[in-house]
Amino acid sequence: MRSFRRRESVTDADRVDESPANSAADAGQARALAEEAEAEATEAEATAAAARARARALRLRREAQQAADVQDSSDRIEPDSVDFELAAKGVEADAQEVETQAVEPGGDASIGEVDAGTPGDDEAAEPNAKSPRRRLPRPTWKGIAATVVILCTVALLAASGYMIVNHRQAQKLQAQNAEYAAAARQGVVTLMSLNFTQAQEDVQRIIDTSTGQFKDDFEQQAADFVAVAQDSKVITDVTVNSTAVELESMTDDTAVVLVAASSRITNSSGADQEPRTWRLSVGLQREDGQIKLAKVEFVL
Repeated sequence: MRSFRRRESVTDADRVDESPANSAADAGQARALAEEAEAEATEAEATAAAARARARALRLRREAQQAADVQDSSDRIEPDSVDFELAAKGVEADAQEVETQAVEPGGDASIGEVDAGTPGDDEAAEPNAKSPRRRLPRPTWKGIAATVVILCTVALLAASGYMIVNHRQAQKLQAQNAEYAAAARQGVVTLMSLNFTQAQEDVQRIIDTSTGQFKDDFEQQAADFVAVAQDSKVITDVTVNSTAVELESMTDDTAVVLVAASSRITNSSGADQEPRTWRLSVGLQREDGQIKLAKVEFVL
């Protein structure tokens, strides 16, 4: 039993002697694992920095494209869109550089410092990213009131112009009405008034104030008309009582006028007939600036 204990003690001594060497090996292995983990962490951090830089470049490129669209729609040159494009290209180049450093062995751990500085660039580019998204200023009450006043003014001017045009047209129609009425009145008096002492002059005056087919027909019967008037020694006095122009038939050069007239006939023997009433439809036509008789019809 004593010898067994001695061997056990020797074995324990040997085991105690081997423990420092094992401890040193374990420490070296742990240090190697720590260095490997640190390298992997550095590589992962560099990869993440490259991914963030690439995402930022894509965002800036998209905002530059939106700024270009705004520029095309408003036909204005926005310098911010050019800045966005340059910034996007710069950030994309930085992303490629960071990614290259992350892939290459022995990459420096200063990538984290580069990534730490990039947020400042992002913040600097942020105001430019927001500038093309400016909204038009909201209309104020003063602007709305000014717009309403302008619209009301335009409406009043349009209404005034319309009233002026209508007034001028009414004045023109009124002047034409009066002109045709006066011409019809004078034409009926000239046509129906007759004095045998100047029958030739009266007939010629009727021919001069006539036109068209009516003039041709009267010229053919002028000689017989003068002979009858001279033989009967008739004197006719005509008075026009009223006239009315048919507005639907009135144009700048033609019109139809209804005339109510009365005549008194006397002859050389001293006979004095009672006045007779006549109603005529007189067609007028403008010729060489003068309104003449174109048609005469007696109506009941």
